[in-house]
Amino acid sequence: MAPVRVVTYNVRYFGHATRGIASTAKAMARIAEALATLAPLADIICLQEVETTSLRSNMAHPAPAGETQLDRLMAMLQHALRARGKPDAYEAYYFPAHAYRVSTAPLYTTGLAVLVRGDFRVSHDNAAQPHDITSRAAHPVKKLKQTRICAHLRVHHRSGVGLDVFNTHLSLPTAFSRAFWLEPRRMGWGPNQLEEAKNLAHFVARERASERFIVVGDFNALPGSPAYRYLREHGFEDAFARHFQLHEEALVAWPTAGFMNLRMHLDHIFTGRALNWLNFDGSHRFGQRNGTFRGLSDHVPLVGSFAFD
Repeated sequence: MAPVRVVTYNVRYFGHATRGIASTAKAMARIAEALATLAPLADIICLQEVETTSLRSNMAHPAPAGETQLDRLMAMLQHALRARGKPDAYEAYYFPAHAYRVSTAPLYTTGLAVLVRGDFRVSHDNAAQPHDITSRAAHPVKKLKQTRICAHLRVHHRSGVGLDVFNTHLSLPTAFSRAFWLEPRRMGWGPNQLEEAKNLAHFVARERASERFIVVGDFNALPGSPAYRYLREHGFEDAFARHFQLHEEALVAWPTAGFMNLRMHLDHIFTGRALNWLNFDGSHRFGQRNGTFRGLSDHVPLVGSFAFD
């Protein structure tokens, strides 16, 4: 069978042009077009920071009643594929995480999405009830803490081989901790992040059917941080680091996200031992001038291909 290509991408609610304040049709179309240019196309696309419908998602990009942000992305992606003569189609799954409301109207919503291309059949998903991995202990108002989740799909290639796909987005480090102020790198040093990494690892260990699994997303954790090292020590291989034989400091210097002048390696593809990673063609550093995804979000995607051992 052909290699399987995976993308993990924090799309910042398709609102990068407005600094995340409001989604725009142009930002969404540019991301759809960038995904459609991948050759070969991705088989599995995992997205973070995707809304359902809210004031933020509709302010600058109004949607017909009942149409979600993911619905609009899928229409744009299909259009971009057809424009390039690609007959491929994706099946989309949305995993709601949290909603902030004013009265009964959602101000903005958060969630994850997974797109699966035609060669794969989905036999299980937890879209109706994504797994809550949130650490709320350190938050001063626990009910206001944004919920963090892990999305799970079990997919089967048409050859019959199965794969467990986990998509997640960990919290930022809490400012209500000593580590936040004493560790200059901060990202991944929050005790709340370590607890969420533990919750994530326990969920994956319980749900995965074999060593054929991937855990991807925006972990808000630098290589070498306690949250990152916990996952590495509990059965999560960093596919990017393993393929390029990069140590932690070299990974830190390969940014996947940026904020003002900061450059950070926060996005990861973790993998089980039964997957043989062949390449990361299509990945590029955040801010790279000739990068396909440059300027589309405050993150760039990791794009990797593997074969089943």
